[in-house]
Amino acid sequence: MDRETQRLAQQTMAFVLAGGRGSRLYELTDRRAKPAMYFGGKSRIIDFPLSNAVNSGIRRIGVATQYKAHSLIRHLQRGWSFFRAERNESLDILPASQQLDNENWYKGTADAVAQNKDIIEGYGPKYIVILAGDHIYKQDYAQMIRHHVESGADVTVGCIEVPRMEATGFGVMKVDTEDKILDFVEKPADPPAMPGHPDHALASMGIYVFETEYMFKLLAECAADPDYGHDFGGDVIPRIVREGKAVAHPFSRSCVRSSMEKKAYWRDVGTVDAFWQANIDLTDFTPELDLYDNEWPIWTYSELTAPAKFIHNEEGRRGHAVSSMVSGGCIISGSSLDQCLLFTGVRTRSFSELQGVVALPYVEINRNARLSNVVIDRGVVIPQGLVVGEDPEEDARRFRRTASGTCLITQPMIDKLDL
Repeated sequence: MDRETQRLAQQTMAFVLAGGRGSRLYELTDRRAKPAMYFGGKSRIIDFPLSNAVNSGIRRIGVATQYKAHSLIRHLQRGWSFFRAERNESLDILPASQQLDNENWYKGTADAVAQNKDIIEGYGPKYIVILAGDHIYKQDYAQMIRHHVESGADVTVGCIEVPRMEATGFGVMKVDTEDKILDFVEKPADPPAMPGHPDHALASMGIYVFETEYMFKLLAECAADPDYGHDFGGDVIPRIVREGKAVAHPFSRSCVRSSMEKKAYWRDVGTVDAFWQANIDLTDFTPELDLYDNEWPIWTYSELTAPAKFIHNEEGRRGHAVSSMVSGGCIISGSSLDQCLLFTGVRTRSFSELQGVVALPYVEINRNARLSNVVIDRGVVIPQGLVVGEDPEEDARRFRRTASGTCLITQPMIDKLDL
């Protein structure tokens, strides 16, 4: 990073919108917000945008929380408490209920920023980057900020390049050859194509760069509109497209890749299938996301645990794992694992067979269980002899089974079983 880009990052505050439930994850977000969901064996989803900010040289960060925020706040307090005020660093947790002169709930993404105007302005950042707290990716925000400054834009919108007809669920940019946004369409049936790439479209990542002073002036003007919906994607960005200069920033220009990563990686793990697949993909020989890249570390809260242990070496009762990731504190006792990802403190007992299992922290899997293509919520105790993944009708009756065959297992589901 050159000195000018570093200077721009130091003048910037990151504001992470981390209040969403993620309802398509169903029971997984009954007790936690989507940004607090576990990912990759050790991390939470929010660790990715926060790590991107820190690794980009941004050391002023605010995190707006809302739905089921306790586990998220606890994680931030435990894992992200290394910021030092004397080094001009800060991480502020901003619950929706703290601004008592407003309605307690954030009305939308733009309202979450507007309600914290005094806190943001107290730090005096020249620029602000608005981030979604619920996607998996590695990006150098400093490069995007520099693009914003050099282009003279009122707002710069981070975009991913996707096959055109897969963009129907996104906010999509119609741009000219200079990246100026000509139109911003939410979830279009016929997405506009990229210039020179008729089969691809630019979809919004929910990342926006503004000059702070301009942004608050604009939010105040928008608030005077009786039809204002308090949302960046639905209200603020379309207004700038009509009245000012909005510029698209393709993710490929600032994504971070190690020598092991062949293409830019960005995932929305907002469904049970997507969550399962993205975690299982990490067990590949050369995964598309390199978590072993020490040059762009993903910071998180690391519990103090003993190393993983594999025990028993008898025919049919051998503790072993193939193409799997096993976290600290796990004990694989006489069990076989194939393409599994186990979070901290998972215990598997003798004669159990696991294939395609994503087990969140402190799951217990008892003897003779046979599990395939499942996500197991934190702390679930799998009873002895349970079989999942072999009878679709039985699985759908007892658990939440997706159309693709992934089963989500929670403790209340286990408690209802007639065993």
